[in-house]
Amino acid sequence: MLCLVTFSWPYLARGLPPASREASAPLSEDEGPIQVALANIPPKPFSEEGALEIEMIPDPLEPVNRAFFQFNDRFYFWILKPVASGYKTVIPQDVRVGVRNFFSNVSTPIRLVNCLLQAKFECSGTEALRFLVNTTFGLAGFLDTAKTEFHIEKREKDFGTTLGFLGIGPAFYINWPILGPSSLRDTVGYVGDLFLDPTNYLITSIPINFAVKSYNQVNETSLTLGEYEDLKKAALDPYIALKDAYHQYRENKIKER
Repeated sequence: MLCLVTFSWPYLARGLPPASREASAPLSEDEGPIQVALANIPPKPFSEEGALEIEMIPDPLEPVNRAFFQFNDRFYFWILKPVASGYKTVIPQDVRVGVRNFFSNVSTPIRLVNCLLQAKFECSGTEALRFLVNTTFGLAGFLDTAKTEFHIEKREKDFGTTLGFLGIGPAFYINWPILGPSSLRDTVGYVGDLFLDPTNYLITSIPINFAVKSYNQVNETSLTLGEYEDLKKAALDPYIALKDAYHQYRENKIKER
């Protein structure tokens, strides 16, 4: 039986400028939603010169979405951040980065299959090669040898980007409790990716599956502490900043080769 519950906070809290990160953590070079938000917050929000030209995503559920945004905000500061901070204090950074690499390697089928669904065969070949190299020479994926030694970068593809590649728009914005920013299209894509996630087949016990993915969540958060806080400090309305950044981030991912 598949476990359909997993946290996705790091998906919405990735990628600040290097000075804000742990100095030696080899994070992805791709800009995440938080970095997009910080880079695009205008210095004069009400000035035409500072206005952003960002395609807006429809938000008919805004009152509900804002309520869930507040819930997620409290969840982060009251539960997730304290746990991740304690974990960070105890576990060395190299170990935490290794755990991140391991879970990324395990999730290779999600990226590989979606590369194939988008007819991007070079992309699928890259993912297959990365998996082979990292699983063998990278100690079961704890080391990203494909990137560090052979400069083979990971391709971020999922079923949401596949639907976008096929011309399906986001429809409207959804901010899910715990899971965070999404859209109708990406919610369908998220569910589709659950069926490609090997951990849902390798770990059939729902409590154990939940515990493993929760641990992955805590580990990932320990490597991105401070990014969400910086967003809140920089934005007049963090809800709007995160929503627009998420939409821009996802549209850019769909356009990537």
